[in-house]
Amino acid sequence: MPRRSIAIRKKEPRPDQTYNSVLVSKFINNMMYDGKKGTADRILNDALQIIEERLNEPGIKVFKQAIENVKPLVEVRSRRVGGANYQVPVEVRTDRKIALAFRWILTYSRDRKGKPMAEKLAEELMDAYRNQGGAIKKKEDTHKMAEANKAFAHFRW
Repeated sequence: MPRRSIAIRKKEPRPDQTYNSVLVSKFINNMMYDGKKGTADRILNDALQIIEERLNEPGIKVFKQAIENVKPLVEVRSRRVGGANYQVPVEVRTDRKIALAFRWILTYSRDRKGKPMAEKLAEELMDAYRNQGGAIKKKEDTHKMAEANKAFAHFRW
């Protein structure tokens, strides 16, 4: 029996109340622990406030540019061909680009020690805005890995 292709519509979260942005809403959902959305929301708003004070630019603009700077273009995927595993470079889908950018920014901001989360997040976002910091390094490493394995691109599926 042939499989039917059914288009599944992805549910978009509502835009957040402060900035009216779906991107911010998704970021808050990613940052949230144990269903504590209010805490995650407060942390992000505090971080954006800190950014505005330090850079004299709108926090939401810095946030969006930081996400844009961290988004990877290519990544490597393992592919088994004839008993050997190859790291095959593939383009990253749009929704995965955003998910990876969120994950990397949150991971590297959580790794910073000795400060409240809002400050750590603000610093990581400002670093990403300036094209530096842990999340940007992770993106560059991912791109380097894809570049190094370009010879296996013909194994793409």
